Amino acid sequence: MDANISPTEIKKGLNGSIAIGVLLILLGVAAIAFPVFSTLTAEIWISWLILFAGIGKLVYAFQSRQEGGFVGKLLLGLLYTATGGFLLVYPLQGVLTLTLALGIFLLIEGVFEIVFAFQLRPQQGWVYSLLNGIATLALGGLIYYEWPINGSFAIGLLVGISMIFTGFARLMLSLSARSSLPQNPQAS
Repeated sequence: MDANISPTEIKKGLNGSIAIGVLLILLGVAAIAFPVFSTLTAEIWISWLILFAGIGKLVYAFQSRQEGGFVGKLLLGLLYTATGGFLLVYPLQGVLTLTLALGIFLLIEGVFEIVFAFQLRPQQGWVYSLLNGIATLALGGLIYYEWPINGSFAIGLLVGISMIFTGFARLMLSLSARSSLPQNPQAS
């Protein structure tokens, strides 16, 4: 940290961080309250990211065609571009596909987390890793086995929950940091 920053400036920055934390919590609540809308919004955002990544990969393929591997780079760029375009043109099918992929991902992650927990077993607190793995496995199972019924809301619900936890963590860290500042800061 720069020694020239006054406690007043730090407090202003922390106040901004507190505001962002509160905003994230409110947006998370809104995402949970309107899960279909937030799922569709997340799907469209991911679609644009994939599309622009594909365009970037195509540009790179042509710029580096002398280096070798042109066909592979070109095909990868076309795959990204086509996938992003498909997700934008058919957002509801994209939501279902992304939800299924998320369920499978969480199932696999849960298994790995459980295995990892047993590798940590001699250490104190390994049970928390085990509980995390079991919860992740259960969540993946719920998404996978309820698919496609939950396809329209699962991603938005999970994004909302994540935003609430992220906002709460930011809020608590910022409040803690602010409380450790001098009560009557004077500019240096």
